[in-house]
Amino acid sequence: MRNPDPTVLPDPWYALHKLLSDMDAEIEQVYVERGINGVRPRFAYPLIRLAHTGPLTIRELAESLDRSHSAISQTIAAMRKEGLVTSEPGPDARTRRIELTERGRSLVPFLEAEWRATHATVAELDGEVPYAMTTVVEELRRALEQRPMRQRVLDHLVEPPQ
Repeated sequence: MRNPDPTVLPDPWYALHKLLSDMDAEIEQVYVERGINGVRPRFAYPLIRLAHTGPLTIRELAESLDRSHSAISQTIAAMRKEGLVTSEPGPDARTRRIELTERGRSLVPFLEAEWRATHATVAELDGEVPYAMTTVVEELRRALEQRPMRQRVLDHLVEPPQ
């Protein structure tokens, strides 16, 4: 039997990605309503971290946030464009030290308050649904520790005949 055409199959990730995107858009709307333009929710954690640590290289920031170097590098580029951070050459030619601008520093108290409000919102949502989002994520993580996603995909992978 031939596998169904993947272009007509529903995307199993769509609902989750859409939910996260919609939630981020609503948080960004809170920023806009407060007169904070050009700031995306993904900027909050790096800005808060830099406010508490002082300048860091992209690698140091990525490690401290448990994010990939690539993701933080892209985020920093977007933050630089919005005038939230600057970068200066680091200890060697391959590194750049990221530092908050005055605008970036001025937003940190609001972003910390928003961060706390978002955490309270997630806790509230966890209480409103039959399966707490945070519990589901942890249970999925434990299941994937027992049998990783890679192995699960390989177990279902049927190579097309050549």
